[in-house]
This record gives sequence, structure tokens and C-alpha cells, in this order.
Amino acid sequence: MDGLKKAYYRTYQQVFDIGMRCLHWRKPIVLSGAGCLKQVPDVLGKCGVEKVMVVTGSHVVKSLGPKLFAALEEAGMPYEVFCEVEANPSVTTVEKIRAQYVETGCSGFVALGGGSPMDATKGAAARVACPKKSCNDMAGVMRVGKTVPPIVAIPTTSGTGSETTIAAVITDSETHHKYALMDLKLMPLYAILDPELTVGLPPRTTATTGMDALTHAIEAYISWTYNTKESLRLAEEAVKLIFDNLELAYQHGEDLKVRENMMIAAFKAGFAFSRAGVGNVHAIAHTLGGLYNTPHGLANAVILPIVLEDYGEAVYPKLARLCEIAGVKADGTDAEKAQAFIAEIYAMNERMGIPKGFDFIQEEDIPQIITWALAEANPNYPVPVVYNAARCRKVIDTIRAKAAENPPAETAKA
Repeated sequence: MDGLKKAYYRTYQQVFDIGMRCLHWRKPIVLSGAGCLKQVPDVLGKCGVEKVMVVTGSHVVKSLGPKLFAALEEAGMPYEVFCEVEANPSVTTVEKIRAQYVETGCSGFVALGGGSPMDATKGAAARVACPKKSCNDMAGVMRVGKTVPPIVAIPTTSGTGSETTIAAVITDSETHHKYALMDLKLMPLYAILDPELTVGLPPRTTATTGMDALTHAIEAYISWTYNTKESLRLAEEAVKLIFDNLELAYQHGEDLKVRENMMIAAFKAGFAFSRAGVGNVHAIAHTLGGLYNTPHGLANAVILPIVLEDYGEAVYPKLARLCEIAGVKADGTDAEKAQAFIAEIYAMNERMGIPKGFDFIQEEDIPQIITWALAEANPNYPVPVVYNAARCRKVIDTIRAKAAENPPAETAKA
């Protein structure tokens, strides 16, 4: 039965790949550099927005919101603010944003923050465009179908790449199931990459969001299919930038050049995985986010090297190439280089205080984790190794077992 399922998945992916190559894959228009936040009112004017809904979280609205609001007020741009986006945004939050947007007569969105405000914004924009469809109705691939209101994305972290992706990841408020809406219509029109917005990030957040970007780049690169020359190039460039800059950003958060490099890396990795897909790392990480509210970047950081080890020789040639690109010192066979690359990911995590495993995964939840992870990954994700329930269980057991290797002070859930 596993063989028949794998054959179906691979056939589906090959057919889907042909279809994707017929689509127009645009990128957001990018404005980058220190202080480019001030250009947002002009950008909104170019998008035809007369009143904008700013979507953000409770912390960012206080720390960075005033800079944006001052720019909007100086330009005479009316705005509404929704500042209650939580980590792993829920369907309930999406519906609140949509209702406020419609009731106040807005004509476009600004998403200010990390991946959660951007996901919530995309979900709300989809609901505005498709009022008769629920988020669940639009879950999956290309199920939005209608043009959404203009979205201007302003990342305040360097990880999710949501400013250039077609995905919105939403959590069901009742079941805690986390799923993705993926449609070209959800890609923002503009991405504002202002490194000044990231200099105040705590080292922990810098680390986990940076590893999130690395996960995007690597999972895109080792995709079984869907890749193009451009997505492969962008993934390679993102990996190089992250290895060169992430730990510097972690240690010297005030360095604007390093911060800008990380924003560019996240953007490149984001576009790469929008085109090439992600894999089993994300499928498992999403379940932990839904069940335990685990921050997505932290989940990816912990799970990434474990899954890469589990893939084994199926990914050795590509990981060997990334080993060379990243400047990891290793000689010998592809297997030796790939293993050195994985070892360096573990080492980066350790140097930045990221745990090796999670001790909060409950035994009784594991069947649900497996069900959700396999349903998300197959057949949509072009994973290099197709997991069955037993293989997925093995990885989850490893994630739990490695928690014993965490430093004594590490909570593994912070």
C-alpha cells in the first residue's frame, strides 16, 4: 500500500509541476534599506489604497507602530489598526480582521510584523475577496481564485519570508489544526525591507527566525521536483547569506548591514520555497504550533537537522553542495560533506541557545500529530523522502529523546 501511495504522490507532483510552470510567478516589488518605511504612503497610493488596515501584534504596535503611523499621518493617509494578532493566528482572528476591514471601509492592507501578522492579513484578504468561502474552504492549493485587496508587507523579523510567499498559515480555533492557504493571489504587491525595524529583536528571536529562513531555503533546495533554476539559485544564495550573517546578527543586533543581509536572505528563501515547496520539517512543525503554540521558527530550528539526518543518502548530493556553498569545512564524499553540514546546523543551534529537542510532546497527541503531518505533506509537498506513519513516528520519538540533551536551563518551550 505504501508503494501505491508513493506512486500516486509522485505522479500528482509531476502533473502539478507541469501546471505550475504555466503560471505567472511574479515577485513583490521590493523597497530595501534603512529608513525605507517612510515610503509606505507613496506605495499605498500607487496601489490605489484610500484607507488602509494595519494588521500587527500587541508588542509591535507599541514598539514600531508609531513610526508607521507617523508616516501615514504625515501623508494624510487614513488608517485603521488591528493589533491583536497572536502567534499562530487563528481563524477567529482572521474573521475579526475581515469584519473590521469591511465595517470601516478600508481598501488595502499593511501587514506589520513577523509571519503571524502577514498570515492573518493574507487570510483576511482572502475572506474579503471570497466572503462565501471559509478559511477551511480555501485550505490547500489555488483555492482562493479571486483578486484580493492590495497587501503591503513590512517584516520586522528575518525569517518567515511571508512578504514574498503565496501561503497563509492559519490555525483552527476549535481543533487546533494548523493548515495553509496557498494561492498566487495571496502574494503581497510590495515588500518593505527596512533593517531598522529588526535591530531591536531579542537574540532569541533573531536566532529562531533566522533558522526558519534556513529551513525554507534547505527544504526548497532538496525538493524532489517543482524547482527551477531561479529557485535553486535563490535557495543557495539564502543559505550563504544565513551562514555568513545569522550568528553575527545574534551577537551584534545593532549592525544594520548584517540585519539587511538577513532580511534579503529571508526574502530569497521565501520566494524559493513558494516555488519549490517545503517538506516534512514544516509538516511536523505546523502540528506542534497548532497543538502547543510552539513558535514556528523554533519548531523548524529543532526539527530541521533531525529530519535531514533521517533522510540520509536521499539528500546527500544536494546537502554536500550546500556544505560547499556555506563554507563548512569538510572533505571527502558527498555523505561526509552532507553529514558535516547537518552537524554545523546542530552546532549553530547550540551556539544560539536553541534546544536539541522538545519534552512537551505528549504521547497521547502523537497519533494526531502523525495524521496531520502526513495529510499536510502528501501529496502537496515534493519531499525527498515520503513518510509513512512509522517513519514519522520515528522522527517524533527522536525529537522527544533529544530533549534529554538540552542544557539544564533550557526550557525547550521559551
